[in-house]
Amino acid sequence: MTALPTIELTVFPDECDAFGHLNHAAVIALLERARWEGLSRGPGMDFFRRNGIAPVVRKVTADYRAPAYPGDVLRIETTVVHRGVTSWTLRHTAKRAADDAVIAEAEVVLVSVDGAGRPAPLPDDVARFLGPRTPSTHEARRVSVDGVELAVDVRGEGAPILFVHGFPFDRTMWRHQVAALSRWKRIAPDLRGAGDSGQPEGGYSMARYADDLIGVLDALGVRRTVVCGLSMGGYIIFELLRRYRDRVTAVVLCDTRAEADSADGRRNRDELIALAKDPGPAAVAERLLPRLIGRVTLAEQPEVVKHYREMAARISSAGMIGALRAMRDRPDSTSDLGQINVPALIVVGGEDQVTPPSVARELSKAIPGAELATIPAAGHLAPLEQPLATSRAIADFLERLS
Repeated sequence: MTALPTIELTVFPDECDAFGHLNHAAVIALLERARWEGLSRGPGMDFFRRNGIAPVVRKVTADYRAPAYPGDVLRIETTVVHRGVTSWTLRHTAKRAADDAVIAEAEVVLVSVDGAGRPAPLPDDVARFLGPRTPSTHEARRVSVDGVELAVDVRGEGAPILFVHGFPFDRTMWRHQVAALSRWKRIAPDLRGAGDSGQPEGGYSMARYADDLIGVLDALGVRRTVVCGLSMGGYIIFELLRRYRDRVTAVVLCDTRAEADSADGRRNRDELIALAKDPGPAAVAERLLPRLIGRVTLAEQPEVVKHYREMAARISSAGMIGALRAMRDRPDSTSDLGQINVPALIVVGGEDQVTPPSVARELSKAIPGAELATIPAAGHLAPLEQPLATSRAIADFLERLS
């Protein structure tokens, strides 16, 4: 657990009741005062504002253990007992300095919200200040599709949105968006061959991936959904639109393109396939790393690089080779763009080298009515590199749909 500065505060008469005891409501106020005082001694009282969020109290549980009186000095100890993607829990213990008697204990759950009052992922500086993320106890659902068991995160209620990860990633690349879009039912599967899903030796193609996703939606009882995909996930969305147009209500295309691989692109896929066979998938991940992650992220966010490597390590050789072949052999979707008649948002990292902003601009022009959002200081993996800005762009688009 991460300990924050211990603060000493004096009990004043106006904080006491008619019997001279420290009032229960005043205890809560003193704990809040201790939080702000601790912040001022650390990163500064404007710490949250500088990072574009505000801390909002969602829940307080208090246990009043002993009375305190005017003039008592209370020593308030604060620890972070839980840190999630958008929230954290503090445990306060207020002790009388004179005899170390415990006056009160409380747990406070706080939520990070953006300027519009919506839950937002903790910015990196805030996350580092609060300490390591608490391991999640949420268990992915298991859905069997065509003999392959797929791992699927399903969160919340409301209108559904299906997240489709890219290569060489898994469903955890969407963890910030899954946490932030609390008004929607978020569905984030691992594709076959990736993450915690089954990793068969064969059966990889854009059509197969699309069929798998429809199988997931059917198993969850979801008829129609918004679909959000990154890179290879965008290629799969184009396949969904060709084969299952009636199941899609809107699309979010992140860091992707409509064109098929060029001759040089196909040769590059073949080189990566050979590399995946020997020495193995880790070599492919390292080869791709400088192109997939932006310059600013590589320099300033080592935790994103670590997460990237962890995702790549969860892909088997068969899953990696299957995905590379599926991308190499995918059809060209350029001629289909003008026929897309659902709302569309195009998201691109400002430093994306694989599908740069110029590609995203052409994509947005080709899809009728499409919106474009460019995420500064992000490469090809914008949802992880700049989660707050990416989540906000998606949330605003979804709000307009509503």
